[in-house]
Amino acid sequence: QVQLVESGGGLVQPGGSLRLSCAVSGSIFSMSLYDMGWYRQAPGKQRELVAGITSGNTTTYADSVKGRFTIARDNAKNTVFLRMNSLKPEDTAVYYCNRRRGVITTWGQGIQVTVSS
Repeated sequence: QVQLVESGGGLVQPGGSLRLSCAVSGSIFSMSLYDMGWYRQAPGKQRELVAGITSGNTTTYADSVKGRFTIARDNAKNTVFLRMNSLKPEDTAVYYCNRRRGVITTWGQGIQVTVSS
């Protein structure tokens, strides 16, 4: 069974940084074949795409995080990362890792990121 496990979340002050990791396990196919993404969901809001990286390493970012967040992947380690700098209170949310190939998508359980002084 494929599992995506996020780590690296927590409480950080405004202006601070965090790096989220998502480790993929249980798949018979290499992570290199999949598009990977980070989504977030704040209380009372819909889940939104934060950053994505295709199997060909093309990246995309939500306008709200451009220039502050960076997504990267290490296919050899089956891990995708989200580096978050200059964090703002409005970045507070549960962050979810996503793996997608065609119509088949898998989600992690989510990890809390709280930006507060």
